[in-house]
Amino acid sequence: MNIQFTEIPHLTPLSVSGPESQEITSIVYNSVETKKGSAFFCVTGENTDGHLYIEEAIGNGACAIIGTNKEILDHHSAMSPHVTFLEVENSKVAMAHISNYFYGNSQDRLIKVGVTGTNGKTTTATFVYSLFNLLDLPCGFLGTTGIWSSTGKLAYKKSTPTTPISSDIHNIFSQLDAQGDVAAAMEVSSIALDQKRVEGIIFDVAIHTNISEEHMEYHKTFTHYLQSKLELFKQAKSAVVNLDDAGMSREILEIVQYPCLTYSADPNSGADLIWGNCRTLDAGLAFDLIYQGISRQVQVPIFGEYNAGNLAAAIAAALLAGKTIDEILAVLPDMPQVEGRFQVLAGPEGRKIILDYAHTPVAIDLVLKEAKKLPHRKLIAMIAGIGIRDFSKMPKMAKASEGKADTIVVTVDHPGYNDPNEVVEAVVQGFTIPYKQEVVTAPSRRDAVIEALKASGPDDIVLLSSGCINGAQIIKGEYIPHSDEEIIEEFFLQQKH
Repeated sequence: MNIQFTEIPHLTPLSVSGPESQEITSIVYNSVETKKGSAFFCVTGENTDGHLYIEEAIGNGACAIIGTNKEILDHHSAMSPHVTFLEVENSKVAMAHISNYFYGNSQDRLIKVGVTGTNGKTTTATFVYSLFNLLDLPCGFLGTTGIWSSTGKLAYKKSTPTTPISSDIHNIFSQLDAQGDVAAAMEVSSIALDQKRVEGIIFDVAIHTNISEEHMEYHKTFTHYLQSKLELFKQAKSAVVNLDDAGMSREILEIVQYPCLTYSADPNSGADLIWGNCRTLDAGLAFDLIYQGISRQVQVPIFGEYNAGNLAAAIAAALLAGKTIDEILAVLPDMPQVEGRFQVLAGPEGRKIILDYAHTPVAIDLVLKEAKKLPHRKLIAMIAGIGIRDFSKMPKMAKASEGKADTIVVTVDHPGYNDPNEVVEAVVQGFTIPYKQEVVTAPSRRDAVIEALKASGPDDIVLLSSGCINGAQIIKGEYIPHSDEEIIEEFFLQQKH
């Protein structure tokens, strides 16, 4: 695609040297992935500076370099006059706008639903994805469980665990648009907002689930975390707001000057959608939903009372997308379970294995309370400290879970460069002594899954929590493939023989 860099909307380069236009074949921020015709963006991260790799990028065929360091750009421009050099104020912002242009402004042809919140992002975004597809609004998904089109999972190497880099987002949007999808549901993390990954995207619907302390290793302060999340609602056309979340709902409502639907479990809240009277059934969840003063019964094949709230948020998004409440209610019985979100697997001898990758104190407290509502003999729960996250959160995981299970298995997810035993010990510090339940420790998630299954008997519930939904464990910078479901299947197969 021939790009005239001075004519891209919302992009104002501070300076341009070399040819003003180039035939661009790809957008890259990793010099290793650069090829003939690439536009290379010098992105500055926590551990490296893209300006250090300009020479390598040009050697690999880059014909455009976009960066912020004028001195370095001028130095390379003098040696490579055939290459276009753009000095910009922010490389990440420039990459977002150039990527949007390069991929043909595909976002303009999609209904974009962005979901932010400490807990419930994946579930709510997946509910939107499933609901829109059931409502004949072919929808894609971008988030923790991968990249999906309306017809299935795409083989796409994710650049980040949750919200992709802007160039990947616009590439994915173009793929969804090309295959006829008309919507995209996506998780939008606070870090993604702060790092300008969704810069220039105007969301048709922005959904708020809740906020509690998280990602302090990145944000440092709760105020910065909150302000980052609020950015989503400054680039939206409509919003869905959880009135039960005192931490953020008021701040959002102060920002919004566009259509907004609120939801709540409090019948006196004045919310647009009120859910309540939840019942856990063998086949899923039943609850009442009040909308426009009329109470309707909802029954869905999903579990977890808190998921009634997440589903209410998705219903509100569908209403804002133009669907009627009757159209929505008609398809709810066909809603599928969400991978790794209170996903109930049937084990031998009446066991239930619940996969729920709750990885915050608030989330683990909620999921344990929900698990206890299901018929069971004993409850065995696995919790984990995440080695690549804030260590101060780890003992809070133990505090949130103690006394709520008969056995708690403590392990580590994504140890990174940390000693797994140190991560486990940091979690265990949060238990009171003597322990209120049996506590077992394991140095790896695989070992912990096996320990939890070993501790189970007929009619028991095994809850496997924490953050391994990405199909891998991050160990010393490497992604080591991991699947709880494969380990479970292998374990019970061995028990037969």
